[in-house]
Amino acid sequence: MTRPSALPLLALLLSVAIVLALGVGAMPIRPSEVIAILLSRLGLGADAGLDERHVAVLVSIRLPRVLLAALVGGALAVAGAALQGLFRNPLADPALLGVSGGAVLSTAGALVLGLGGLASVAGPASLALAAFVGGLLATLLVWRLASGDQGPSVAALLLSGLAVNALAGAGTGLLLFLADDTALRDIMFWTMGSFGGTTWAAVLAAGPLLLGACLALLGLARPLNALLLGEAEALHLGVDTRRLKRRVVVLAALATGASVSVAGVIGFVGLLVPHLVRLVLGPDHRMLLPCAALLGATLLVAADALARVAVAPAELPIGIVTTLLGAPCFAWLLRGRRVGALT
Repeated sequence: MTRPSALPLLALLLSVAIVLALGVGAMPIRPSEVIAILLSRLGLGADAGLDERHVAVLVSIRLPRVLLAALVGGALAVAGAALQGLFRNPLADPALLGVSGGAVLSTAGALVLGLGGLASVAGPASLALAAFVGGLLATLLVWRLASGDQGPSVAALLLSGLAVNALAGAGTGLLLFLADDTALRDIMFWTMGSFGGTTWAAVLAAGPLLLGACLALLGLARPLNALLLGEAEALHLGVDTRRLKRRVVVLAALATGASVSVAGVIGFVGLLVPHLVRLVLGPDHRMLLPCAALLGATLLVAADALARVAVAPAELPIGIVTTLLGAPCFAWLLRGRRVGALT
């Protein structure tokens, strides 16, 4: 894959993945019919001859799910690529900031303390809000712990993230010990991730946050390229490194918190996808970030489709699928010594 052809090829791959994912499930729909239904919804085709059941299933159930999977996958991949550039560490990923740990802790607390009952009144959004707030508070705590007279250093952010993740893990473990069977099952399902039950309301709530964070991170490609040379060199090139750190951390936390709030914890996307893109196209963030977004979206759309059909009529948690796909790939990268410097 050459650099000029990378973006159109990945965009085509994502389009194919979306069409195929919309067609798989308990009621299979042919790709040609999927395209016809989508065109009719856009006003570019006629409704005549379309199966009304297929239209209802695709538009009301599968389309919001697939779109949310694409948004979450793209946002997690871009956040991972930006954090790896910020920390200049190929093992950095969105969970490093404590967002996922804080979100799981707050959700577990809501379920164990009985606040999950709000779901019957306020809908599933009550737990999504708890996850988002927990992830945001964890990020603020990481930033506060890492801040010094000259602002937070990269090393301090890394160590603070590890400390907050450990604290959140201990708190979650305590809540699991106190949980009853119902809450325990709900917490475990949340930590493994799922797009089951996704509605248009969830897409409209999380979509702007995910898309906005992703686009804002894409705009930081040039300063992230300068940062690869080192903080001192980036300062000499006119990059406000303190502001850059703040923006990357806040945007990555926003993308991850919104993802966790609607889909639970999904691993390996933010860690693995940037590695694969960097391996083929190099470390230039002007190509790395948009290509990571497209590949991350494609990976999660495909993983969600596989989760739906692998053990049908049941459904696998998508976190299991991404780990089963990602861990062997990452082991291969390590085996080939392909995980290393970012430059």
